[in-house]
Amino acid sequence: MHIQQVPPKKQLSRRGFIGRGTTATLSVAGLSVLSGGALAMASRKGAKEEPSTDAGLINTALSLEHEGIAAYQIAAESGVLNDAVLQVGILFQSHHKGHRDELIKAVRELGGTPVEAKAISEYAEALGADKLKSQADILQLAISLELGAANAYLGVIPSLSDHEFGHLFARLAADEAMHWTALKGAVGEALPKNALYFG
Repeated sequence: MHIQQVPPKKQLSRRGFIGRGTTATLSVAGLSVLSGGALAMASRKGAKEEPSTDAGLINTALSLEHEGIAAYQIAAESGVLNDAVLQVGILFQSHHKGHRDELIKAVRELGGTPVEAKAISEYAEALGADKLKSQADILQLAISLELGAANAYLGVIPSLSDHEFGHLFARLAADEAMHWTALKGAVGEALPKNALYFG
């Protein structure tokens, strides 16, 4: 069962977006980036696995987006999200599907084979879904995942040889930072006092 797109009947205010946070919760570009080192590691071995180092890095990013999409699905089916949060989750999941599509296109452009998504049960186990008992649990997980995702994308940009793909990764990082910011607002946590927080 997949999340169905819900028409934007109620426009949620940015601050009243408990939803944003929660969905971001699942925003998994961060999930797999759990270890912000996943992409960095791929930069060292990507050339062996794909026609180019860029293709290897992009495929690693694609695997993270698959995980993010699955995480949103797991959260949506958890039964603990209120309607507002669920709607935001659907929005954030759609962002990750857009990321996935762009990354698939990039891997193919470089002559690589896009990595396939795993079974949702594998993602659930990796994310410790059985420990997510409340909406608050999901929101807190999301905050750390979104930060990890944004930093992972930013950290890999210098390893990409094609500036066009560097620009794509910067845009992906911007979306993750947007999700993170919404999450912080959703739980009422203060934003960083210092500049250059990401990366």
